[in-house]
Amino acid sequence: MHLAETLLPALFGILTGLALIVAIGSQNAFILRLGIEAHNRTVLVAVLICAVSDAVLILAGILGIGALVGTAPALLIVVQVAGVGFLLSYGVFAAVRVFRPKNLVASASTGISAKVAVTTTIALTWLNPHVYLDTVVFLGSVANQQGAAERWWWGGGAVVASFLWFFALGFGARMLRPFFAKPGSWRILDGFIAVVMITLGVRMAIGI
Repeated sequence: MHLAETLLPALFGILTGLALIVAIGSQNAFILRLGIEAHNRTVLVAVLICAVSDAVLILAGILGIGALVGTAPALLIVVQVAGVGFLLSYGVFAAVRVFRPKNLVASASTGISAKVAVTTTIALTWLNPHVYLDTVVFLGSVANQQGAAERWWWGGGAVVASFLWFFALGFGARMLRPFFAKPGSWRILDGFIAVVMITLGVRMAIGI
């Protein structure tokens, strides 16, 4: 195959994938906090859940499941209701931490447990109806606008973008640990997370 039929579709897939996921959202906000606070092993599991989930959804979109998702509004509403409840609950807990902060130390020896990290990551990933619309429907439709072979290169590029972003976010956050050695810094982060989660939850509720 020519270069234009392989690397160019892959490059466009990477750029489109990054354009979708490099944004302030519930999932990214949680991975940022996790990268600062949790064990490296816990961070690894969480970013793998995010990236692999994206890969599965992108693959589903390329295989044409996006059309099925688009014709199942009732299923998306169920996911949306569950997502609203989870986002608002998480946002409230983050807000409580702002006013009643724990004595957290930003180091690899403390942080969120692996069980909580995995459960929260799965919920933030799969209880968000926008992940189905953006990843399955949108990315799937764009991929299928390419040629029969090029769509797989394009989809592969989008998958690579997801892995690059989540690993960079999760493990790059450790550079912020000196700043978060101060308890007041955690109030700033939790305040930011509370605003993001509650705002997304309210916007999602309005859309039901």
